[in-house]
Amino acid sequence: MTIDKSEAVQLSAPVVKLMDKGVRIPNPYTVEIGKEVKIERIAGSGVVFYSGTKIYGAQTLISEGVKLGYEAPVTVTDCQLGPQVELKGGFFKSSVFLEKANMAYGAQVREGCILEEEAGGSHTVGLKQTILFPFVTLGSLINFCDCLMAGGTSRKNHSEVGSSYIHFNYTPNQDKATASLIGDVPQGVMLNRAPIFLGGQGGLVGPVIIGYGTVIAAGTVYRRDCPEGGKLLYGQKDDAREKDFHMGFYADVKQRVYNNISYIANLLALKQWYLHVRKPFFEKQALGLPLYEGAVDVLQAALKERLTRFQAFAEKMKMSIGIGEKLLKGPKKKVLLNRQRELLENWGSLAECFTTAREETAGLKEKELFGEGLKRQMDKGADYIQVVQGLDRTVSEKGTQWLQCIVDDILDGALNHLPSYQEP
Repeated sequence: MTIDKSEAVQLSAPVVKLMDKGVRIPNPYTVEIGKEVKIERIAGSGVVFYSGTKIYGAQTLISEGVKLGYEAPVTVTDCQLGPQVELKGGFFKSSVFLEKANMAYGAQVREGCILEEEAGGSHTVGLKQTILFPFVTLGSLINFCDCLMAGGTSRKNHSEVGSSYIHFNYTPNQDKATASLIGDVPQGVMLNRAPIFLGGQGGLVGPVIIGYGTVIAAGTVYRRDCPEGGKLLYGQKDDAREKDFHMGFYADVKQRVYNNISYIANLLALKQWYLHVRKPFFEKQALGLPLYEGAVDVLQAALKERLTRFQAFAEKMKMSIGIGEKLLKGPKKKVLLNRQRELLENWGSLAECFTTAREETAGLKEKELFGEGLKRQMDKGADYIQVVQGLDRTVSEKGTQWLQCIVDDILDGALNHLPSYQEP
């Protein structure tokens, strides 16, 4: 677009520079670009900023073909946007959107999110510390924070979250050690697993683990694990009851602790996948390397978040034990309090399982065999999705085994410090 010099005087310098690069800005007087934004991190080709677009943050990256604000004003702060991403309206901060990811108007995507290729949501979706694998689709009016979701093989065969769905991630005891795995990393990255369906007007009470092929019927609030998958889960208890509530007391923490360890182990496995598998694909894209670096930074921030929340939960065991000593009676008292005591007293050793890079040495043989097969497929020159889905079954299984070795090694190492958790 050619700008008359008299008009250019009234426009901000960043807006003028972007238009000179080729960014299409139909109404430039309504677009705001922070002074800290690095113009060289914004592509020109195919990029469109509609009315009401606001862009802030030195870490912001915008790739070719990105469209912002088509349906409503958009604010983007320190996000990295891959090719052909469309954020149609809302607020987006410190998150990563890979190729063709999209969100409709009214979205609020806060820190720690990664939406991989073609993942997205309809209007009025709230996310924070959320990772969506390729093709995962969210309906409207959804709150889906603190979870990872995978499953599906294409836009026609994808994991789905129905409208008006909630992932409950905050407890009456005011903690958020509640992250849920809906699918997993070792199988999910291969993009060949059955989709997961979470029916509308329902919810998950985190932290839970849900397996591939699971269908949770509309209107169901599900509170348990279903790691084996392939189940139809339905029903809703409507018989309201009451019992005494003791603020600060936790009963059996076994499932919550196990699921927190599993979630962190999966994040560590996903980081290894980005470091050793995804990086070459990013390097082929314009602005791909800083996009990759942004994704790795978000994964690191997600790990930090989960460790912070887990530690805070562990420290709350001191109060819970004190309450339980007076409250509990019978044979289960010793078992329940012992589990809480082990978590409290062994937190330091437990945390070392997540912070001493043991994920780098797990499954090395499987990693090498997978890498050989991956390289053969990459030599054909296809993009990330095509390469992964084109892998021979034996090769993809080796990749899953490598990542599962990471998860298992971290899980086993952590549980070695919690012997009572290995008892029924």
